[in-house]
Amino acid sequence: MEAENEKQKEVSIADILPEKNKTYVYSKRDLKEYLGESFLIIFSVLLALAATEFINKMHERENTKTMLRSIITELNHNKKYIQEMHVYNLQVLGRIDSALLKADLQERIVSNDEFHLNEIAPDGVLFRYLDNNAWTIAKNNNIMSKIDIESVSILTRVYEDRDEIMKVEDEVARIILDRAARDPKHIHGTLILIRDTYHAWAVDREAGMLSDIDYAIHKIETLENVKNLN
Repeated sequence: MEAENEKQKEVSIADILPEKNKTYVYSKRDLKEYLGESFLIIFSVLLALAATEFINKMHERENTKTMLRSIITELNHNKKYIQEMHVYNLQVLGRIDSALLKADLQERIVSNDEFHLNEIAPDGVLFRYLDNNAWTIAKNNNIMSKIDIESVSILTRVYEDRDEIMKVEDEVARIILDRAARDPKHIHGTLILIRDTYHAWAVDREAGMLSDIDYAIHKIETLENVKNLN
């Protein structure tokens, strides 16, 4: 019993010894170890940044290719519609030329203070609508910085021509909504204005636009095949 009391006393005394009398063990590290750890930390950070940059570039590259494929699809769609539109527009021009030579046709076109557009354009002024959604989305995603200048140039020209062709409806509407277009005495001049509008805004652009579309598609397909994307 006395031995146990002595042991408890020893423990108690050790516990209450001043802090300065306690012994601590420190591991001594040299400069190489600190430098090694620092190097590993820096290397890990740089590796993570490089991996993130690589992944982002891969995603950006795939997004660019997706946008270019969408533009190709849109251009092929517009090409088909331009070909159909060209046939229709030539028919409209033929009807206008016939009306310019026949008084009875002119009387049917303008009668009772109304302009009967269906006599010269039975399916409306704008036979087909040309899309530009894919191009608009691509531009908003900075596509011009990701492809070469020649591709940018041809695509810009194609879609500018697309915008001009789409104006034919508004331009013809402006003519036939004018009060003078409802006057039978002015029908000859009105028909000439409509004919010239079709030529200026649509018919005379269509052949060149078809050629530009073919070249634009070729340029984009070349970009994808050689993976020449920034």
